[in-house]
Amino acid sequence: MSRTDHDMLGQVSVPADAYYGAHTARAVSNFPITRETLGDRPHLVVALATVKQAAATANAEVGALDRTRAEAIAKACTEIRSGRLHDQFVVDLIQGGAGTSTNMNANEVIANRALELLGHHRGEHSALHPLDHVNLGQSTNDVYPTAVKIALDSHLAELLGALGLLREAFSDKATEFSDVLKMGRTQLQDAVPITLGQEFGAFAATLAEDEQRLAEVRPLLHELNLGGTAIGTGLNARPGYRERAVAHLRELTGIPTLTSAPDLIEATQDVGVFVQLSGVLKRVAVKLSKICNDLRLLSSGPQTGFGEIVLPARQAGSSIMPGKVNPVVPEVVNQIAFEVIGNDVTITLAAEGGQLQLNAFEPIIARALTSGLAHLTAGIGVLTENCVRGITARQERLADLVCTSTGLVTALSPALGYETACALALEAHRTGRPALDLVRERQLLTDERIGALTTPQALTGGPAG
Repeated sequence: MSRTDHDMLGQVSVPADAYYGAHTARAVSNFPITRETLGDRPHLVVALATVKQAAATANAEVGALDRTRAEAIAKACTEIRSGRLHDQFVVDLIQGGAGTSTNMNANEVIANRALELLGHHRGEHSALHPLDHVNLGQSTNDVYPTAVKIALDSHLAELLGALGLLREAFSDKATEFSDVLKMGRTQLQDAVPITLGQEFGAFAATLAEDEQRLAEVRPLLHELNLGGTAIGTGLNARPGYRERAVAHLRELTGIPTLTSAPDLIEATQDVGVFVQLSGVLKRVAVKLSKICNDLRLLSSGPQTGFGEIVLPARQAGSSIMPGKVNPVVPEVVNQIAFEVIGNDVTITLAAEGGQLQLNAFEPIIARALTSGLAHLTAGIGVLTENCVRGITARQERLADLVCTSTGLVTALSPALGYETACALALEAHRTGRPALDLVRERQLLTDERIGALTTPQALTGGPAG
């Protein structure tokens, strides 16, 4: 069953039960690119409905839209914000037209649901029109970036929550391993002792820094160009509409810092905030991937590698090698990081490719940012619950490595002198004997002096016990 809808190009057949119309149907046909639809990004769907609801209410207040239609539009938007009709947002995330297909998908779904609420059939646009009423005083060029920013803010809130839990998990492990001495390494070579707790505490500290950087970029998303319409001049928007629309957005979203950009023309063409957010996400991804590299390295072997920690066994590691268990959780987070880093290149090129009063490539920017944020959030959650919380230390192996490492010689260097310490280290390397045994054998230091120089507190800079 189908019904006939139309747009400026003519008539289009649309499924009878669809809430979308001709513009959306054409976009579905024109852009079968990723098969990821707008409905796969619920934060963006909700943000679009929120913008449309704020716009309808503002238009009613400035006398541009009658109350009956405005209330019907607002009710339809409220339903969408609660999770209804998301399956009707069917346009591909990658599309030509600077997001016009996305905006029209929203306009048509909202209009047809509002028509039902008014007692009409879908498609009876003489009673309530997707463009004349739902899109009144708006353009894709101010609606789409506004909705994208609100959606990104929601994603950021979730990412910050996930990062906070991961940081807490590493902090808990830092406390648990606070007295577990091990060798630190630089350039994969023995350096000087450290505690496993200090190592995990550093992971927590670096994540705290990323939380701060994300928190700093978040308010930049709150500057909006809504009300600028096509190129920022505000053509076809009633006086007072912009201020009221942004005020209603603050109320609907609960984001008190949403504000109108001081220069709407600049704000309509500029995507610098997306570039900056992408850069911070890349930073998070790089640092998170480095942590995962460390976890994989520290758990490697377990017999022939570092084998210092044990990651929770999540699944069999091989179809041919019995007993093999792989670090699958850090590996999946590594891959998410690679995706985010690649997305940053895409976003950079898309931002640079903008021309004159509009950047036509915001759809690929939106897809890259929302997917990166969602995948990072999910990956961090998996890393926290399925890996970090269950990590254990191989304390006997760690103690053995410390005792046999020439890295201990560094702690004796102030007492022995650099030349003597260096000669001892080289001999220990050559003979395979522990450096401390050589010191004792040659009576270079007393046992009491050696003990004082090699306490965990002296070796790691920790507080005296």
